[in-house]
Amino acid sequence: MESSHQEYEQLLFEEGEGVARIVLNRPTVLNALSMKLSGELFDAIERVLHSTELKVLVITGAGGNFCAGDDITEMVKWGNANEVMRRARFYQSMANMLEELDKTTISAVDGYAVGGGLEITMACDFVIATERAKWGMPEIDVGITPGWGGTTRMARLIGRRMTKEINMLGALHPARRAVELGLWNRLVPDDGLEAEVDKLIEVLLSKNQQGLRQMKFMINRGVECDLYTAQGFEAFGGALSAAVNGLWQIPDADQGRGVIGFSGKGELWNSRRSLARDFWVDG
Repeated sequence: MESSHQEYEQLLFEEGEGVARIVLNRPTVLNALSMKLSGELFDAIERVLHSTELKVLVITGAGGNFCAGDDITEMVKWGNANEVMRRARFYQSMANMLEELDKTTISAVDGYAVGGGLEITMACDFVIATERAKWGMPEIDVGITPGWGGTTRMARLIGRRMTKEINMLGALHPARRAVELGLWNRLVPDDGLEAEVDKLIEVLLSKNQQGLRQMKFMINRGVECDLYTAQGFEAFGGALSAAVNGLWQIPDADQGRGVIGFSGKGELWNSRRSLARDFWVDG
């Protein structure tokens, strides 16, 4: 894929055969999210967003750890309260963009995934972790609160009571607990992460990709609304599936003639507009 993006300094990005891989690459500080790395991560996710060739995105960390969260040593550089809010909203935009990608996303977690690192995993569709992985939200002991999913996405994934426990106590938990809570999908042996991710990618790429895109959209949006509205997404999803599978023609639909008629100002457009233009406009 052609791109004008420069090579990154604090992450690795590669793509091929429908798969993009982002590696957070600050291993000496457990891949903590510096301002530089955060900017590069946003750029890389946006790069994936604009691609129509990519189907799967994998995010992982270098050096045996996923991500230790925000680089606390840089927080003094964030600025005043307004600038801190702007940075939090920047992170939220990044997580929202990751969550809304029309690709299937996988977090491959080894070692620590805490704070912002854990928030990245919660914005992905699948999370596979090694048995030695550790996770938590220790912000409380730094005197700060999470800014881009640690309370919001987590509560939607595992409920408010467990979210309070994890955030208000700040403990570090074993990987198995994340699977038990439904926060992550699956554990693998410490040396089996890459192989398991490759197996999952193989399964995902075998699917009807339009079906996966629709499914992800319906689930993400449906969980945020009432049952009947969510069922509306399902119904429209069923109709769209039928259409893209060839059953698109409906006898009393235009089948494109309305758009063509507008462009050429033909008989269909003129007859419709003549009936509607002045209808009930006396008020």
